[in-house]
Amino acid sequence: MVTIDDFKKLEIRIGTVVSAEKVSDTDKLLKLSVDFGEEAPRQIVSGIAEYVAPEEIIGLQFPFVANLESRSIRGIESQGMILALGSDKNSFSLISPRRQVTPGSLIR
Repeated sequence: MVTIDDFKKLEIRIGTVVSAEKVSDTDKLLKLSVDFGEEAPRQIVSGIAEYVAPEEIIGLQFPFVANLESRSIRGIESQGMILALGSDKNSFSLISPRRQVTPGSLIR
């Protein structure tokens, strides 16, 4: 169990996917460029390629953990994590706001 103080440490923000491409030599990874309303988009590597095609998510908004420590995945720096539902093709779904919101909006 986590405490409410632990949960409050997470910075979950809405980001707009600016570009998306498959990571070569992988079946699961997409490299996303995500606008959070900052000076430059962030690069995020996510294991969602077997569920969505890159062209399907460009321009769409999703929640991301924005204050996650950067990590190298297959030699590519990832600066956050997209939030999604499910763990297989029958239950997988990306979460998205019902209407466009300002990139970087904080989820509370």
